[in-house]
Formats: sequence, structure tokens, C-alpha cells
Amino acid sequence: MQKLGFKPLPAVVAVGLSLLIWFAVPVPEGVSPQAWHLLAMFVGVIAAIIGKAMPIGAVSIIAVMLVALTGVTADKPANAVKDALSSFSSPLIWLIGVAIMISRGILKTGLGARIGFLFISMFGKKTLGIGYSLALSELLLAPVTPSNTARGGGIIHPVMKAIASSYDSDPEKGTQGRIGKYLALVNYHSNPITSAMFITATAPNPLVVDLIAKATNSDIHLSWGTWALAMLLPGLAAMALMPLVLYFLYPPEVKETPNAAQFAKEKLAEMGAMSRGEKIMLGIFAVLLVLWAGVPAMMLGKAYVVDATTTAFIGLSLLLLTGVLEWDDILKEKSAWDTVTWFAALVMMATFLNKLGLIGWFSTMLQTGIEHTGMGWAGASALLLLAYMYAHYMFASTTAHITAMLGAFYTAGIALGAPPMLFALLMAAASSIMMTLTHYATGTSPVIFGSGYTTLAEWWKAGFIMSVVNLAVFVLIGGVWWKVLGYW
Repeated sequence: MQKLGFKPLPAVVAVGLSLLIWFAVPVPEGVSPQAWHLLAMFVGVIAAIIGKAMPIGAVSIIAVMLVALTGVTADKPANAVKDALSSFSSPLIWLIGVAIMISRGILKTGLGARIGFLFISMFGKKTLGIGYSLALSELLLAPVTPSNTARGGGIIHPVMKAIASSYDSDPEKGTQGRIGKYLALVNYHSNPITSAMFITATAPNPLVVDLIAKATNSDIHLSWGTWALAMLLPGLAAMALMPLVLYFLYPPEVKETPNAAQFAKEKLAEMGAMSRGEKIMLGIFAVLLVLWAGVPAMMLGKAYVVDATTTAFIGLSLLLLTGVLEWDDILKEKSAWDTVTWFAALVMMATFLNKLGLIGWFSTMLQTGIEHTGMGWAGASALLLLAYMYAHYMFASTTAHITAMLGAFYTAGIALGAPPMLFALLMAAASSIMMTLTHYATGTSPVIFGSGYTTLAEWWKAGFIMSVVNLAVFVLIGGVWWKVLGYW
């Protein structure tokens, strides 16, 4: 018997929630029926994503269909379907989709593994040094690897497992405590920090940019360079602290690892000299960073500004022209096409919830509730930031979480007096830091947790402690750094 295309229980819950809001809950005063009905569908979509009723791309196709069919955004069917498909033309969505395609070159050429083994050959004589090597490798790859799962789980994790195995640290033998547990946690906790450091380091970051721009009528539109500069100092500080914190939290039994450096050198020898593909990939990597950072415009003037999405298309075109990637490679990059699909659907729904006034209404409700406590803007912002970040215990998707909560929480914070740029950067950082919390927080979590190096309790304990450390770093060091930069 053929299976259904959805999981019945989570699907029933998602549909039930939508119908309940649509038909049973009265439309609040100040909210249009169209906005309320779109909210009903939006809640159902988020519930279906959280409950994994269907793959996120499939849920998104249904969301597009429902918006077009119900006409909640426009009276005419032709205009309704245009609205439903409107976000497929968003440059931010294509920036991430194309950048994921580019990152396939790092995997295909073996450049990512070479970078990991190179750092370990240099700094791998102590376990702590291996930890920093993994973190540095993750940081170097982050700007051009928008799939944080591919970066942490697909590139760095196999390198980490190879090193752990060379020390006979294997969960199946009960020897994970030798070195593997520590390295697995460093492997994972590098991921949220690097994700916070670049717009192109994780797929939901452009969604953060988009929601913040809409909430401020484009007064604040974070460019690739602005985001990277803002997150540079707190990001580096968090990366410097993280391996140390985890080292004291779960100290490895093996602390001296002279063989690791030798093992990495042997792996590099096996790989041989850099291939033509690796050299081209490295060159294109450099071109992307120069253009994304706005170097031509800095040196030659505004006439030489290159848009971030255009830059991504330049990188992909060069990879195709040089033969490093073939069109078949692009067609097989399912995560890129999947991301473009679900991203477009969620951005579309969030955009029209904003246009129809629902986000404004909800943020006013939040603002009014917090104002009654008599808090100043600093206390109110802290409360909103903490509530937003730790709500991630209830989410298995950073995208669903950001889409559901960021717009309203950010708008409420601004209305309560928070400096718009300061609060934007804190919310942006929190949107990645929250990935530390659970074994289902983002796509990288189940990959590394599933390797068996830590228990559930150890993972959650490390996650909570690292969330506190990272948030403190971004609030304190970030706050001062952003003041120096004149951002608030």
C-alpha cells in the first residue's frame, strides 16, 4: 500500500490550528479579516514545519497554493497568485540559494577537508589545539557556506571523526570521553557562532535582514559588509572562548595529541598537491570575499558597488565556466533549490502579515504589556531578547522561529525605545546563538549528536551554558564595539 505524502498526526494538528483560528476565534479589534485569515494559515504552516508533517519545501508549496486560492492578499485571482509567488524574485533568497550552490565546490574539490587537516597539522599537538583548528576551519569556510549543516556536519564533522578515531575514541567502544566528546562539542558549537558572523553563513540570515528592513521601512538594511564588520569582534571573542569553556566543562581524557598533527600531515600527503579545482575554488573564494566586503567601492568609489546577490552569481558563473562545477552538480544541489522554495514561501507570508497590519498589531500588544511593567528600554529589550532566544526550545527550525517571532519582537523593542541598530544586531546574533540549545535546534545538531559522542543531558547542558556565554559576549563586547563603530 502506498504511503501518504504527509504524517497524519502533525498534519491534523496543523490543519486543526488553522481552522480554529480562522473560524472559532473572533477577529480582534484593529485587525482585518484578511490579516486574521492569513495568520490562521501561517500558524498552520509553522505548526506543520515544527511537527515535520511534510518536508519544509512541500509545506511551502501548499502555503503558496493556499494564499493564491483563498485570495487573502488580493481580490482578483490573478493578483492573488502574483502575491503568492512574489518572493521568488527576492535577491536575498537567491543570494542564499546561489551561495549554497557555490559551497558545493568546496565539497567537490576537497578544499574544505584540506583546510581542516592543514590547521590540525599546524596546531594539533594538544587536544585544545585540535579544538581551535576545527573552529578556525569552520570560520574560514563560513562566508561562502550558507548551509551551516553542510559546513558543520558535511565538511568539518568527518575531519573531527577521523581525528577522534585515530585516538580510538569511539562511542561504540565506550571511549568517547578520550577526545571525541570534546571535539564533537567544539565541532558543533563553532557552528552557531560562525553562523552569526556573516549574512551568507546560514540560510535564515537574509530573512533576518528582510524582517528588520520591513520593520524600519528600510531605514536599517544590513549589508553584507555592515553585518560582517559588526559581528567581527564579538564573533572572534566568542570563538576564542568557546573551546576553553567546553574544555573545562567536559575535559578530554587525552590532552596531549602529537600524533594528531602527524595524522593530519599524512592525510594531506594522501591528498597530494592542490588540484586545479581547489586552486580555482580558492581564487573564487577570495573574489567573493573582496566583492561582498565592498572593497572595489571603498577603493574606487560608489560607481563600483557590486550587489551581494550579483556577486554570488559571478562566483557561480566562474565555477561553471572553469568546469569546477558542472550544471549537473547544480541540479543535484537539492538543498539550494529546497531553500529557495521554502524561503520564498515564508518570506511571502511574513511580508503580507506585515502589509496587512498583523505584525504591527501584535507588536503593539507586546509593547503595551511590557510598558505596564514600568521597565525602561534596556530592561524591555533584554526581556524581549531572552524570550525570543529561549523560545527556540520549542522550535526545530530556525527559519520557522525567525519567521514567527522576530518581526513582532523587534518592532515592539523599537517602540519601547531600544536603539534600532543595536537591537537589530542583538536580535540577529540571537537568531544564530539559539542554535546552541538543543539536539534538534538546526540541521547540524542531529548530524553531530547522532554520532553518539555525547549523551542528551551533556548536549543540553553544554548548549545552555554556551548560549549564556555567547549572549554575554555579543551584548557586552558587541555593544561596546557597535558604539565605537557609531551604530547606536
